[in-house]
Amino acid sequence: MPSRRTVLAATAGGVAAALTAGGPAHADDRRLRALISRMTPEEKVGQLFVMRVYGHSATAPDQADADANLAEIGVRTAAELIAKYRVGGIIYFTWAHNTRDPYQIAALSNGIQRASLEQPRGLPVLISTDQEHGTVTRVGEPATLFPGAMAVGAGRSRTDARNLGRIAGAELRATGIRQDYAPVADVNVNPANPVIGVRSFGADPGAVASLVAAEVSGYQRSGVAATAKHFPGHGDTAVDSHFGFPVITHSREVWENLDAVPFRAAVAAGIDSIMTAHIMVPALDASGDPATLSHPILTGILRGQLGYDGVVVTDSLAMEGVRTKYGDDRVPVLALKAGADQLLNPPSLDVAWHAVLAALRDGELTEARLDESLLRVLRLKSRLGLFERPYVSRSQVTRTVGTAAHLRAADRIAERTTTLLVNEGRLLPLSPRTHRKLLVVGADPASPSGTTGPPTGVLAAALTELGFAATALSTGTTPSAAVVDRAVAAAADVDAVVVGTYNVTASNSQKTLVERLTATGRPVVAIAVRNPYDVAQLPSVRAYLAAYSWTDVELRAAARVIAGRVAPRGRLPVAVQRADDPARVLFPVGHGLSYES
Repeated sequence: MPSRRTVLAATAGGVAAALTAGGPAHADDRRLRALISRMTPEEKVGQLFVMRVYGHSATAPDQADADANLAEIGVRTAAELIAKYRVGGIIYFTWAHNTRDPYQIAALSNGIQRASLEQPRGLPVLISTDQEHGTVTRVGEPATLFPGAMAVGAGRSRTDARNLGRIAGAELRATGIRQDYAPVADVNVNPANPVIGVRSFGADPGAVASLVAAEVSGYQRSGVAATAKHFPGHGDTAVDSHFGFPVITHSREVWENLDAVPFRAAVAAGIDSIMTAHIMVPALDASGDPATLSHPILTGILRGQLGYDGVVVTDSLAMEGVRTKYGDDRVPVLALKAGADQLLNPPSLDVAWHAVLAALRDGELTEARLDESLLRVLRLKSRLGLFERPYVSRSQVTRTVGTAAHLRAADRIAERTTTLLVNEGRLLPLSPRTHRKLLVVGADPASPSGTTGPPTGVLAAALTELGFAATALSTGTTPSAAVVDRAVAAAADVDAVVVGTYNVTASNSQKTLVERLTATGRPVVAIAVRNPYDVAQLPSVRAYLAAYSWTDVELRAAARVIAGRVAPRGRLPVAVQRADDPARVLFPVGHGLSYES
């Protein structure tokens, strides 16, 4: 690994040595501008892109990953990507095989930094990922995994949110990841929202704002840039912007009092970056453009009205929501003209990179406009200490990632999130003395976070450790009649049934499964392992818990609540409407039972 002196020499002849010498970011602007003045147009354009790349290594990925890179990007490795396009950022994905384990991630990060710093006028790379925790998590075990946002919203603790950010940020930093695309600042007021849902802290804008600010504080105190997303607010949509183009019909007044509140709080908390949403909001911009490409929204409102001068990163430019109106060559240019600074994950980097370069050369984009975004990006790299300390070490990983103290903290936070929605006849807590034999059935969606899974197995193991004799039987999200019959037959030999539900609808066969199980007369305890709205579809269940995700840490906490080892303390952060009359509320925001009531 190059020495610190070598790194500084590689970053523009020692100019970078003083970039993090102290004082606020603007004090470094003269030096940063000097760096920018030495860059070629190609280097400037490259610095504005954040790109995916396949492989566990920067120089020696598996052959299949090298082939995927060649097919999608025209290069074989991350090092070749940097050499060809001089990208300023790289995003890690589990599916791109970037995140096998913490030591591998750290080595990949070091390889990426080395490849960039060895280039002429080489600059450190800002490495990012989506580590929201809960359902969207890229770095799995043995890293510490926390409850997701809606679970934290149920816990209602700013201290827990801050500690989550602090610990998660420290672990990301130890592996070389310095920008986290979290927290989600969307206010989820639409139960049918297919893309945000439990990724949001809840439906109350004030509560969401408080937790967003706390989590931002935790991440950034750990030296990781937090990213509030998805501006101007993706919480009230029934369309997933990955696959369609959502339209938010909120009036300007509703937007000000609902969607804008958490983003204002993030700005006030000193947020380092904000991610755009590929949504249309006619009340904010009547042009029909997505917010990512909207000058009135990004420059007029975010920069002007909210006073934000940090980094604006687009959501992935490969998503359908930003590609419906313009071609892939126009999207990156229009995003920069709107006020974005970082262009995330275009479907074709070659098309996007050349389009921005052409717009610069023909005058549609001025060099001054590019320099403005470059300055923000370099300020952020400087503030994060990347110019002086771009590398990480194995010892940092060993002493930071997945430590016993961090894992205990995650468990304690999770225990404060589990929400008891229904407890007829005080069925819960269960005791091994009276309900020793348990059958655990239900949906087993793929693990969202590299945890052990599947959910039925995790629950059964946790309950067995608590003194029960629990058997797992996966029935899936759409159990067949034969599977339902098998579960009902198995229920005859146990004292109680625990069933995990996952996005139950009126016509879903999960509903049939639960109704058949309750008809056996055996006590049935249900756990909503994603959206808490499931409870409205299953009125026959005598005891219902909301865990808000099917990650291990949340399921283990739910098991401890079932066994009475900890009391249920969570409160609904969203309202649950009646299934037979959605205009009426079944359980309001703040609902949550205790074992004393």
